Amino acid sequence: MAVSIKSKIAAGIGVLFALLLTVSIMAIVFINLLSSKTEKLLTANYNTIRYCSEMSDAINEIDSSTTALAKFETNLKAQENNITEPGEGEATKELRYYFEAIKKGNRNPGTYHKINKQIYDIYLLNQKALEQKNANALATAANAKLWLTMLTTILILISFSLVVNFPGYIASPIRLLTEGIKAIAQKNYDQRIYIDNKDEFGEMADAFNLMAKKLYEYEHSNLSKIMFEKKRVETIINQMEDAVIGLDANNKVLFINHKAEELFNLKETEITGKYSPDVALHNDLLRTVLQKNAKRQPLKIIVDKKESYFSVDYRTVYNDGINIGEVFSLRDITSFKELDISKTNLLATISHELKTPISAIKMSTRLINDNRVGGLNTEQKELITNIDEDADRLLRITGELLNMTQIETGNIQLKLQKVNPKDIITNSAHAVQVQAEQKKIKLDIDYPDNLPQVIADEDKTSWVLINLLTNAIKYSPEGTSVIIKVFLKNNHVYFSVQDFGIGIEEKYLSRIFDRYFKVPGGLEKSSTGLGLAISKEFIDAEAGKIEVSSEYGKGSTFSFSLPI
Repeated sequence: MAVSIKSKIAAGIGVLFALLLTVSIMAIVFINLLSSKTEKLLTANYNTIRYCSEMSDAINEIDSSTTALAKFETNLKAQENNITEPGEGEATKELRYYFEAIKKGNRNPGTYHKINKQIYDIYLLNQKALEQKNANALATAANAKLWLTMLTTILILISFSLVVNFPGYIASPIRLLTEGIKAIAQKNYDQRIYIDNKDEFGEMADAFNLMAKKLYEYEHSNLSKIMFEKKRVETIINQMEDAVIGLDANNKVLFINHKAEELFNLKETEITGKYSPDVALHNDLLRTVLQKNAKRQPLKIIVDKKESYFSVDYRTVYNDGINIGEVFSLRDITSFKELDISKTNLLATISHELKTPISAIKMSTRLINDNRVGGLNTEQKELITNIDEDADRLLRITGELLNMTQIETGNIQLKLQKVNPKDIITNSAHAVQVQAEQKKIKLDIDYPDNLPQVIADEDKTSWVLINLLTNAIKYSPEGTSVIIKVFLKNNHVYFSVQDFGIGIEEKYLSRIFDRYFKVPGGLEKSSTGLGLAISKEFIDAEAGKIEVSSEYGKGSTFSFSLPI
């Protein structure tokens, strides 16, 4: 039967209490016994000896004192009421008998002698009784001392045993448990504690061994491997040069790596588990990143007193089609941005410097074509025509490059004002009229009356429409038409250019406005791939929108809108 530690402690304390109680009771008993014997020793026998002394004095004064008889009578009566020892009663009766004879007048010396003899006998009996009782009291005291010494010795030995052994009984299992916990902390899951006690310490050892067993199983289970992989992934994320922040499906912060801590000036321990919009209330950079703007330009951030550029990327994470969170990353693209700026400046410089000699070439071809300078044969005219066309192409390319450099540097100079849509249509159609006539393409213009004016830069908007018309004419078969439509919708004026050429495959539509992108298999091999990208930037800068729709083999429709 198992005995609990509480019961064992109670039993040990109970034994000490019982011994202490026994010693106390015995001490009280012996003290009471000694007190009782001492009391009797000092009362009965002592009084008898006192009575005998008084009677002896009275009998010797009986002939000379009138009060001697009364005194003797008083002490004799007291003695008759204080008989305690064997033989004392007979001697007292004899004393009464002879005293009565004295009282009747028989006062011969023999009677006095017998009275004194009886008094002496009584005195001697009580004297011996006193000595006997004193010896008994001393024996009782000795016994009490012996028993109390024995019990006290036993009590001290038991107490000493408890003091020596009981702390070890408590401390040893605790020491074993402490050593076991330290071993577990060092991942030594083979550690076991062996305690044979059938009490709480035994139960504790069994519980510890079960825990160690479960930890051992866990350490070698798939879950442990998963946790190890998780820890490794976290380590990899923390070692990444990109700043990374992870959110759960409820927009609470799951993790933030060391780079992000430095960049956002946040501490992972302080924001983990918090609602990210609440954290963003006090952090401008985080608030900007969480806006998830797909068209966002690289962020310019001051890091170590230096302008740095970061691209922002975010991904929604799905598990079995269920949104389980999002990951935001900021990649340092400062070096690429610096190269891009250098490239842009180089392009701007080269384009600007090329315009002057190209313009000079154009002027020279015009002078050569002038009959006043001199006549040209057929071959010379063809060469001059090719030179003039190549010069036009170079001017167009340099113009596009200059426009792109303005866009990339953010230096687009817009002259926004109220513009009549008809003026934009007229100027653009006139600019491409010769090109359309060369391919026998008809420009059909659908323009309703009383259209409101738009807020736009007339030159740049015309440039966009001319670019769309040029592309439409270029990709349209001879003898077809290009339809230009203008209409009002939702406080915006829409311009659309529709052709009936080869169209664009659907897989390329999403990239058609990307810089330097050219549809594979296109007709224009010398194109820079910048025209549509520049057009989009111009229209976006004017608070408008440009779109494309196409069906491969049937033609395309490009359209853009401007606010009224």
